[in-house]
Amino acid sequence: MIHLLIADDHPIVRTGLVALLGSEDDFEIVGEASDADAAVEAAERLNPDVVLMDLQFGAAGNATGADATRRIRSLEAPPYVLVLTNYDSDADILAAVEAGASGYLLKDAPPHELVAAVRAAAAGESALAPVIASRLLDRMRAPHASLSSRELEVLELVAAGRSNAEIAAALFVGETTVKSHLAHIFSKLDATSRTAAVSTARRRGILR
Repeated sequence: MIHLLIADDHPIVRTGLVALLGSEDDFEIVGEASDADAAVEAAERLNPDVVLMDLQFGAAGNATGADATRRIRSLEAPPYVLVLTNYDSDADILAAVEAGASGYLLKDAPPHELVAAVRAAAAGESALAPVIASRLLDRMRAPHASLSSRELEVLELVAAGRSNAEIAAALFVGETTVKSHLAHIFSKLDATSRTAAVSTARRRGILR
């Protein structure tokens, strides 16, 4: 029996997932969580085999699914985490994979694909949606054009309208380091300004 915890802030989505996955003979839904902190607490208390994790919970600024994934994977006996989200930007994918997610699916995946991914994750296997696997392969084939996770963090803050000083404070680095990251970002994206870099990154699917 595969014990599942479902973490999503939309009650209708959770209800649908419970109905779908609960109908499988080898699945048992042991709990639900509506935010990242609750997901971590439930994972520690209920000891599921797999946590189905959304990436965004409620208002901006709240803990994300990637944050929760990192905390869950650091537990003493961590369950596997399968991300199920609407977001497929490089920033989202990298954050989830680096946090320790075993799989990454989009919410428009067909039911049989989701069921298969849950079984794969429970067996310790990787479960990536085809579009996600393709994106990761593209990054591996063209690393010179791919932004690092820290460069993505900087660019996300630039997109949010933060100044260099604010970015430095948020990331606990110096402004010189931020400027260095921006120089690398501009070079990789062939951009000459912050606005152009953000626009190019969104067009390429690097940023949401």
